[in-house]
Amino acid sequence: MGLLVDSKGEGGGGGSGRNGGSWGGRHSLIRRKQVDSVHVKSGGHQLAKELTVPHLVAIGVGSTIGAGVYILVGTVAREHSGPALAISFLIAGIAAALSAFCYAELASRCPSAGSAYHYTYICIGEGVAWLVGWALILEYTIGGSAVARGISPNLALLFGGEDSLPAIIARQHIPALGLVVDPCAAILVFIVTGLLCVGIKESTVAQGIVTIANVCAMIFVVVAGTYLGFKSGWTGYELPTGYFPFGVNGMLAGSATVFFAYIGFDSVASTAEEVKNPQRDLPLGIGAALSICCALYMLVSMVIVGLVPYYAMDPDTPISSAFASHGMQWAAYVITVGAVTALCSTLMGSILPQPRILMAMSRDGLLPPFFADINKKTQVPVKSTIATGICCAVLAFFMDVSQLAGMVSVGTLVAFTMVAISVLILRYVPPDEVPMPSSLRESIDSVWLRHGRNSQEINVEDPKTSVTKPLLEEVNITVELPLIKKQLPLINYTLSEAKRRKIAGWTIMFTCVGVLLLTYSASDLAIPSFLRYTFCGGGGILLLLGLIVLTCIDQDDARHTFGHTGGFLCPFVPLLPIICILINVYLLINLGADTWARVAVWLLIGVVVYVFYGRSHSSLEDAVYVPVAHADEIFRSSETYVA
Repeated sequence: MGLLVDSKGEGGGGGSGRNGGSWGGRHSLIRRKQVDSVHVKSGGHQLAKELTVPHLVAIGVGSTIGAGVYILVGTVAREHSGPALAISFLIAGIAAALSAFCYAELASRCPSAGSAYHYTYICIGEGVAWLVGWALILEYTIGGSAVARGISPNLALLFGGEDSLPAIIARQHIPALGLVVDPCAAILVFIVTGLLCVGIKESTVAQGIVTIANVCAMIFVVVAGTYLGFKSGWTGYELPTGYFPFGVNGMLAGSATVFFAYIGFDSVASTAEEVKNPQRDLPLGIGAALSICCALYMLVSMVIVGLVPYYAMDPDTPISSAFASHGMQWAAYVITVGAVTALCSTLMGSILPQPRILMAMSRDGLLPPFFADINKKTQVPVKSTIATGICCAVLAFFMDVSQLAGMVSVGTLVAFTMVAISVLILRYVPPDEVPMPSSLRESIDSVWLRHGRNSQEINVEDPKTSVTKPLLEEVNITVELPLIKKQLPLINYTLSEAKRRKIAGWTIMFTCVGVLLLTYSASDLAIPSFLRYTFCGGGGILLLLGLIVLTCIDQDDARHTFGHTGGFLCPFVPLLPIICILINVYLLINLGADTWARVAVWLLIGVVVYVFYGRSHSSLEDAVYVPVAHADEIFRSSETYVA
């Protein structure tokens, strides 16, 4: 009896000290932290709450629409979609929206820095959260470096050609080292880093200005391209091969490729702690940013594939060459400006989230406290931002990281998958224990004594009333009967609720296993046919049964009060998160062996860091876990003791 909850019981949380010393390293992997609340203090580390919906839209659109769209249009149209490119972008946008719905609910319920790392730590556990955070660090570092490296060639085009930049910032080849250094990329990273250190509002306004320039360039492509299309008769659509020259499968393959053009809206969630009204503004910001990006992508693709037949597109400069074929060579300058501004806004969007993830991990004790420092004047994590900028600048200066671009996708897709799983956990088996610092031991013991005594009295009465029930009825002592009527339904309810949570937890796990079996066997053609079909069938059955069971059983009542209430709720649960998991895992498996080999090395380094530092320095190392129902009472009791 009492409030101290064994971490091995329902809820899956866990703490150290009194509860979890016997678990050792295994215990640390599943301990979960509490949603930040008015009671949870972060030791003075507070970010400035300056952002509103327009700021979030600027971050989301700026982080999502990169210069890749100016090339992606030609490549995907030539190899996969043909004239159906706009449909590929639409399907990819819908798939991205599934993840956006999941992000929107968790961002509004748990509005603190850290994005997917933060949500995973609350809903799944410390071990998986560490891997998610570590993967996101890799994503933003390589992503920022790759974007910075791509700016100088586009910038050179504005000055007349590839070798037109001043020698001091132009790319230089060093034969002795076999390197092509890029001073321009490093300088741009340092400029963006300095801007991010000034303040979140100032840097977001700057990103908004650059993003507007990029959007204007895309609107120019749409308007001018539409004029040329009506003038020329839309020759790209008058083809004997029809609208789907590669079939529906080709169009779907194009969707899988352009899906990565929507990566970036998760940057909005990373700024949750700096939003004035996160319950309202975060879902609106994420939804508006994704909608704008999808609309622009579809409009640009519809225009370009109509100007030039898909098979005649230039894979490197499809938009510029399309306008040049209609006598508008000067349009290349406008498109180049759009590409440069898109890269600059994406660079800011790549560097912005990483300091906040480092800060969140440092707050939780998994990284050194250096990264958690907040500048008192600017109210941003300056030290983390500078560290991020130096790493990105060095990498961009010395290395061409384009071959590592797949590693960026791994981090994003892993984050998307864990966010969708977290939504299922939140709805069906939300944490029923919360960690309390060991400093509140006196308050915990005080509340335990009160509830422990009451529980003992009830337990003493239960056997007596149940055993002597006929005697009580015979002597007509009716005082005990109301106790029997009230207690038995409570006991039955407790047992049925525990059983429901257990069924839901196992169902979520087996559903994820089914997704993994299905996607892997469907993607790996090297597996013998018999095993392949067996795994496909088994995975499909597990997935279908999981969907049916989760649909039939009730969601947990605690979902209504979990975290910060009053925000966005993901629709069509459990169907929508399960589809989201299926799509993301399929894309993860198809990234290729080389990409996974590189990511495995990085994750192995992360495991070593966690084992030798993060596990023992975690803020939950000495936490005591108590039932959620008594958390507020313990905090009130602690305030009474302090008073």
